[in-house]
Amino acid sequence: MQKEPMTKYGYEKLSKELEYLKTVARPEVAKEIDRARELGDLKENAEYHAAKEKQAHIERRIAELSDILSRAVVIDPSEHSHKRVSFGSTVYLVDVDTGEGVKYVIVGAPEAKPEKGLISFHSPLAKALLGKEEGDEVEVNLPGGVKVYEIEKICYEPIPFED
Repeated sequence: MQKEPMTKYGYEKLSKELEYLKTVARPEVAKEIDRARELGDLKENAEYHAAKEKQAHIERRIAELSDILSRAVVIDPSEHSHKRVSFGSTVYLVDVDTGEGVKYVIVGAPEAKPEKGLISFHSPLAKALLGKEEGDEVEVNLPGGVKVYEIEKICYEPIPFED
């Protein structure tokens, strides 16, 4: 079973979503199905089919969240040294070709928001960075092509999760 690293924030966010789906969304969709059944012929009942589809989506998400949470390993990145790139590290990189600087934070898959610089522990870039030190160069094959970065700085900074 593959462990799923995440912060306390990510764990709590997924736990709240799971609780909501089980206690609010699931009972609501059951009521929608009951109401739609009362409308008669189920073969041509669009409300019934839509509610059943919604129910299937909710059940899939409940199963997915239950699986992720069962494998979760909550890590507090502020407790680690970050001399090498690890989970929760803030990494300042310089594109060797362009000289352009970028900053990424390595987080759990459920917490990733690449557009905000929060990249998944499982992403190709994070995998290339893990274990590296300041001054190291990493070559990574990204969707836009091969990039070479120099690691300028590795540290811990509070992670900006706010949606």
